[in-house]
Amino acid sequence: MIRQSDVSKALADSKFGSVETSPSPGSGVDRRSFLKLTAGMSGALCVGISLQGCATSALESTEADSFRPNASIEVLPDSQVLVTLARVEMGQGTMTGISTLVAEELNIDPGQIKIVFAPPAEPYVHPEYGFQITGGSNSLSSSWLPMRQAAATTRMALVEAAADLWSVAPASVRCDKGLCYHPKKDTTLTIGQLAGLAANRPLPEAVELKPASEFRLIGKPVQRPDAVAKTFGEAQYGIDVELEDMVYAYILRAPMIRGRLTEFDASKATKMPGVLKVAAVPSGVAVIADSWWQAKQAAETIKADWVPDPEVGEPDTADIFRLYEERIAQSGFDRVREQGDLDEFAEEGTVALEAEYRAPFLAHATLEPQNCVAWLRDGKCDIWAPTQGPDIARFVAQRETGLHRDDIQVHQTYIGGGFGRRLSQDYVADAASVAVHIDRPVKVIWTREDDTRHDIYRPGSLHRLKAFATSDGSIEGWQHKIAAPKVITYFIEDAAGVQLPGWAGGGLTSMVASLGRLITPDISAFEGADDIHYGFNHIQVDHHVADAGIPVTYWRAVGHSFNGFVVESFIDELADAKAQDPLAYRLQLLAESPRHQAVLKKVASIAGWHWDAEQKRSLAPAHRNKSGNVVQGLAVHKSFGTYVAQIVELELDNVDAPKDYRISRVFCAVDCGTAVNPEIVRAQMESGIIFGITAAKYGDIEFEKGRVKQSNFHDYQLLRMNESPEIEVAIIDSDASPTGVGEPGLPPVAAAIGNALFAATGQRLRQLPLRLS
Repeated sequence: MIRQSDVSKALADSKFGSVETSPSPGSGVDRRSFLKLTAGMSGALCVGISLQGCATSALESTEADSFRPNASIEVLPDSQVLVTLARVEMGQGTMTGISTLVAEELNIDPGQIKIVFAPPAEPYVHPEYGFQITGGSNSLSSSWLPMRQAAATTRMALVEAAADLWSVAPASVRCDKGLCYHPKKDTTLTIGQLAGLAANRPLPEAVELKPASEFRLIGKPVQRPDAVAKTFGEAQYGIDVELEDMVYAYILRAPMIRGRLTEFDASKATKMPGVLKVAAVPSGVAVIADSWWQAKQAAETIKADWVPDPEVGEPDTADIFRLYEERIAQSGFDRVREQGDLDEFAEEGTVALEAEYRAPFLAHATLEPQNCVAWLRDGKCDIWAPTQGPDIARFVAQRETGLHRDDIQVHQTYIGGGFGRRLSQDYVADAASVAVHIDRPVKVIWTREDDTRHDIYRPGSLHRLKAFATSDGSIEGWQHKIAAPKVITYFIEDAAGVQLPGWAGGGLTSMVASLGRLITPDISAFEGADDIHYGFNHIQVDHHVADAGIPVTYWRAVGHSFNGFVVESFIDELADAKAQDPLAYRLQLLAESPRHQAVLKKVASIAGWHWDAEQKRSLAPAHRNKSGNVVQGLAVHKSFGTYVAQIVELELDNVDAPKDYRISRVFCAVDCGTAVNPEIVRAQMESGIIFGITAAKYGDIEFEKGRVKQSNFHDYQLLRMNESPEIEVAIIDSDASPTGVGEPGLPPVAAAIGNALFAATGQRLRQLPLRLS
């Protein structure tokens, strides 16, 4: 029997070596160019990532006679172009979009581009976040100008090299599909042949980007570069990583959220076939074996005792929402929007309508379960992970192994579903902490049950809204109070570790994180509520921080995922209270937002919205409504810079005594600026809608005595193929810069469903998931 003191000592001894005190210049990586990249880091922060502080000459190339003008693009001698992708591909089409920008401005065929994932390194840090992360639906929008600028600079450098060779003016040289030529000279050179010449010249000081009228690829359905590899099973996800002499680990975890191990008895487990070692690690008891199944079977024989974390206790869902109710009634809050003077107006006006809404905790349920491979040897550690934040993964591995940041190398893989879950690096911590106990590469894989019961969840939230009217009934005041935790509370320690230098120890990191929790703004609870565009004269939005200790993180669309539901449902309630067409009411209130109006009018047109004032609902057109009972619901929401309006069509299972409903169609209009690849925009709208319907109909993580009740897809249900509606997406033509598409399809759909259910039943459902009583 191993007791608490033994567990604590084992965890303390599991650090490998100590953190060195020399400052960290960056991480070593596979390609030798990146090994040398950090020596000139300030110069490498150039065209590919930042338009300021760019290098005036090419960086050192990975191959002789190649040309690497910046950290993101390299022209190889065979005329292929190597693009180092600073953002991760997890199905959202980032790889396709960014390579399209490069091919467009370089005037090459997309098939000439080879793509590799970037290692953790300064040139690839996200310009808005300060970390090398993929999230916020802005991988493409944040790359729109920098990557085009990088490619245009590359093209112009090649053109100038050819012009110098031929003694002609650069303006007379043409470059197309990887060939450079002069109309009056019988000479053609490939960009690969010019690469070596360009590498020895200063980079162009200024370049012009193509006008939209000259786009060949942007705005077209360019084939996805990852499609073939994924179709034939050749794309490597984290769970696919196999190394010679690799072993496997399964971690026995506490039954309750954040439970602590006090003692365990592994005497039976150590005698089972294939078992190599059993060890205490921060997340539980790790069994290392020749196969994962052997490790899992052995773990089931371990007798372990656990105690609740004193900061969490053993709450039920009801306890958590009682805390929210207490906090939302208290005077302490963050006022996140103040427009006009609602307090003064409320004294003169009347409360026209008030309502309370609730949204549950949700799991991410990524298709690829959490996994990671770690290999600790010779004072260095290699990590293979499906992560949305490779630099955060590196810091977590540093913390668990005690190595210096420079001695940890992260190998990025494809991700089988991210949705914000892979921004948290607990699965990397698992593998790194297990790796200190064995001198072979080790793969940790979570079960679906572990993934559901030990996820880092989307926060639950409580909302109280009031609308205030003048004496003539005109709604001029809007108040929205939100009780929810701050995601940053659970993310900031790892974030602080990335921002601090490599020599900083755990004590300094924790101190900075503690300060950050107090002063760092966090919009995750109120985004989509604080920036409503409806034309009320007086608006108040307050965030009442309420944290029950349940770990929470980013989830697809984050705060928009519940605030879109709340705001658009309450707007529908106001339209009903005033006996107005919900479409006309929205258009009236959005008079100052033409882009909102445009998507609303477009979706109404393609769905055939027709408000029947007598029935107070819109029915689907006759050709889609044989029963006469298919009703429509409407919602609109702006998130991540993108405007989305949706109309849902649904039918009750029984008109007289409904218990369930079937969503038959969803119509969607989207304004995302320039649609770099319309097919990916459509796919992402469809994906967000399906994800949103899943959450609206089924999503609910419940707690009982600190334990998650759900465990797998039988009780944490996802939308099935036979339940999926037909989806029609209309894209608004625009020449504005592109905005996000990975998440904005999700926020309106729950409200559209709820509004349709109200039209069908008269029941106003104010709590997710939407279940008929």
